[in-house]
Amino acid sequence: MLFHFSEQGNIEIFIPKEKQNRTNFPAVVWAIDEEHEFTYYFPRDCPRIVCRRTEDISEKNVDMFFKNTNADIIVTVESEWYARIIGQSLYKYHFEEDSFELFDKTAGYYISYQAVKPISIEKIDNLVERLLSKGIELRITPNLYPLRDAIINSDFKDFGIHRFNNAKK
Repeated sequence: MLFHFSEQGNIEIFIPKEKQNRTNFPAVVWAIDEEHEFTYYFPRDCPRIVCRRTEDISEKNVDMFFKNTNADIIVTVESEWYARIIGQSLYKYHFEEDSFELFDKTAGYYISYQAVKPISIEKIDNLVERLLSKGIELRITPNLYPLRDAIINSDFKDFGIHRFNNAKK
């Protein structure tokens, strides 16, 4: 089963679209697998950084990014988004995997070049509680730039930066 998360609860068919930040990429429908769906438990435009502890993480990166926690996944968001996250309802669209192909295994992204009808829609609330129930640590910071810069200037590889164009400057 694959999923798509939206703030809209009335999408009957997903038509392939070009992605604004991938101008040389064909129009597709995006979906995510269950393992990575937590990265979308946020309002659509919410900037966030996801860090994942893996078996091959260096001690240096454990100290830099996972010091004082036993969580294997940390999601960091800017404090001004907290109220929106708490109040946000999302719709989780369920897809059969037939027309999708794996695009990025690390991120859990799948794509379809054809229109896709969801087989069901589920309204989800309590996004922070969903994260916490999966053992994910949620961190709140006034600004994501210091964390992003630390990650980019390190040899740490198991991270995702989402919607960063909406982060405070």
